[in-house]
Formats: sequence, structure tokens, C-alpha cells
Amino acid sequence: MSALIERKTGDRQSIAIETTDAARFAASKRRLTAAQRRWLTDCGFDATPGTFALIADESGKLIRVLVGVDTGDVLSSLGALPRTLPEAVYHLADEGVPKDTLQIALGWALGAYEFTRYRKARRAPARLAIAAAELDVLAPLVEATTQVRDLVNTPTEDMGPKHLADAVKRLGKAHKGKVREWVGDELLDANFPTIHAVGRASHRAPRLIELNWGKTSDPKLAVIGKGVCFDTGGLDLKPADGMRWMKKDMGGAAHAIALAGLIMQAKLPVRLTLLIPAVENAVSGAAMRPGEVITTRAGITVEVDNTDAEGRLVLCDAITYASEQKPDLIVDFATLTGAARIALGPDLPALFGNRDDLAERVLAAGREVNDPLWRLPLWRPYRKMLESYLADMANSGASRHAGAITAALYLERFVPETTAWLHLDTYAWNDGDRPGRPRGGEALGLRAFFAFLQQRYS
Repeated sequence: MSALIERKTGDRQSIAIETTDAARFAASKRRLTAAQRRWLTDCGFDATPGTFALIADESGKLIRVLVGVDTGDVLSSLGALPRTLPEAVYHLADEGVPKDTLQIALGWALGAYEFTRYRKARRAPARLAIAAAELDVLAPLVEATTQVRDLVNTPTEDMGPKHLADAVKRLGKAHKGKVREWVGDELLDANFPTIHAVGRASHRAPRLIELNWGKTSDPKLAVIGKGVCFDTGGLDLKPADGMRWMKKDMGGAAHAIALAGLIMQAKLPVRLTLLIPAVENAVSGAAMRPGEVITTRAGITVEVDNTDAEGRLVLCDAITYASEQKPDLIVDFATLTGAARIALGPDLPALFGNRDDLAERVLAAGREVNDPLWRLPLWRPYRKMLESYLADMANSGASRHAGAITAALYLERFVPETTAWLHLDTYAWNDGDRPGRPRGGEALGLRAFFAFLQQRYS
């Protein structure tokens, strides 16, 4: 059941939700009866952000909900309510604050999410009735966010490389896109050696999945997502606590798939190529070994310094392949480094780009849609950290300094200087429950990039 529905003209059945804060609480109370004001006092409700009070009429029927909000955090204002209010239909009262009803309603919908593949929903969410025009804008964004969350939350036994391919095929079928893939040793035949090297140890074959859509006369846009369906670290094995949530290491692929869906549903005038290198970084006799040298699709030789720096390996062949098509722009998403989380925390994805103007536009779009990003530099003197004594470069180095930057610099090596490129190092996860952001998989940077692409290509 959708948590957002269309509000019909003349609706008198839905229950009003009035948002308020300390500055407006007195005005909110003046709209109530004396008995209702006494009830608020008895409840201790004082419009503190994150609190709410149920207001009934003389017969005991619920007629209004007062909600304390922080006007500086609009998106999460009502995020906790769909799972806590009584199951009913609500609407936003005209008297409430803030006035950005789109962001409030989006937060409501995001807070209504529950992953139900392996257990029944605890309860149906309360529903919010909004204007038809607002519903048209929000429904695709909510669907795309739900898709990211569902893909990331699904354990690896049900979300391996083939499952990611199936998700892309469903997307292609829905929007009449053309899908093809290279599986197992076909990757070697087609010259995708790094994707094959990372995934060859798994009992589930690695693959590169490609979806093409759009008119040949439109500008070429390549969207790439890291699809490491589980990351043990390879022979440089992760410890148990570092491996526990590695089902989410395909979060970049989830973002790329969802963004491609938004692009096609909105019919943006682009010639879209979606690329998902999908692998498991496993351990077996066939596993990639530290010290191996791989000749990448670009002809650049890479020494494997650390088998746990595998995401950049699967991405570099995909980036090279995308670059061969001379796109107007390459965008890639990846749960690439723990260093980005250490630097910026779980809520701020790290943005890198080789065009300052484009990076600034993405940051601005993120601010507009309450999907914040933070730019980190492609500080090229740090390329020295990726030097190898026997190959053109290494996939990582001895220093742990600037890990997110050196990972981005590795990827940049495979992007021609003439090609615009944006890279997002995203966490794709919520460590705990918060209003509008339930624990588990999360879309971080998705809405920002879609807003940017809408502005660029509309």
C-alpha cells in the first residue's frame, strides 16, 4: 500500500496534520478548544521537534495531529509518523510550517518504507493525501529509492551477479531498452580482464551487464554502478566485523539501476548506456592474488597491491568501455572506500569530478532536493601513492592516507581528459533507524544526480 495518495477535491474524511514549532505554538493552541489545550498541557506537548500530539473532538474522534518540527530539517519532519500514527488517511493543514510540502511528503513516504521480502509488514503505514501534481513528482522518486533500498537489503544468496542482471533486464523490458551481458570467460574474450579477475573465484560467474536506451541523435550519457554483490576482501580477507554487511557492496549498482529507471521514465533526451560490472569477491583456488599484474582493457597494467581494493578494478574496465563510446558525460556510483565514511560520515557521499562546473551543479542540485553531497579533491600529487615498481600503477598503496582520493585518482586514470566524469563514493546504508531513514539500505546521492541530469538535459 502506498503511503502517498491523491487528495480529492472536497475531501472531508482525512485528518489534518499541523506542523508547528516553538515560535508558532501559541498560534496553534489558539485554534483549539479549552479542553484540547488542557489535553496538550497534560501530555506535556510543547512543539519540540520530533514529538506529536493527537487531538480529538468532543466525541473522542481524532481530528488533528500537532507535530513539532525543525524548519531546518524539513525532510525528516514527518518521517516517523507513517509507522506511529493510527492507520488512517491524513493531509497537511494549511496552517502548518514549513511550507515545502513536497519535501515533507517525500519524508513521509521514505519513513513508511519497510523491507518485507522475508517477513510480513508489522503494520500498514498511515497514508498522506497530497495534490495530484505533487504525487506525480514524488511517486517516481519514492519508487526509485525503494528499489535501491530493496536491492541493497537483499542478502547475497538472493542478490548475486545474475540477480543484478535480472533487475537490469526488467528495467530494459519496462522501457524498451536493449540489454546484453558478458558472462564468465566471455569477459576475457571481450577484453574485460579486471572484471573477470575480481569475480573468477566465485561459484557464481562474474558478468558485465549493459543496457542501451534513447535516440542516437541525443547526447550520450553513461551511468556505471559498482556491483560487488559480496566482498570478502579476497585473499586479503576482511575480519568478521568488516565482512558482516558486505552484501551492501553492490550499492553503487543499485543507485545506477534506479537512476537509469528515473531517466527513462522521465524520457530525458539522452542516449543512455547503463553498465553494471557484477561480481562476488570470493576466496578459492582461483582467487586473484596480491602481487598479480593485470593488463586492463585500457592497456594500463595494474599491480594488485590489495585484493580488497577490488571495486576500482571492476569499475576501470567499465569506465574504459564507456569512454570508447565518446559520451557527453560519465557518472559512476560506488560503495568504494571506508575512507570516505571516516572523512565525511555515513550521510555525506563523497563527490569527485574532473569538471568544476559540473561538480558544483551537482552539489547545488543536492542542496535543492535535500540530498546533500560533499566534494573532495582529485589531488593529483597523491597519484604517487599508487605507484608500482613493476607495473604502470597499483590498485592501492602502503599508505592509508587519503584513501577516498587515491581511489578516485585510480579511476580517473581511465577517463580521457576530453570526457566529463563524475564519481560518487556513497555509503548506501543507514546504521540505525531515524525519521525517514530506516535502518538498512539507503539511496544517498540518487535524487541529487537525477535533479542535476534533469537540469542539464531537459
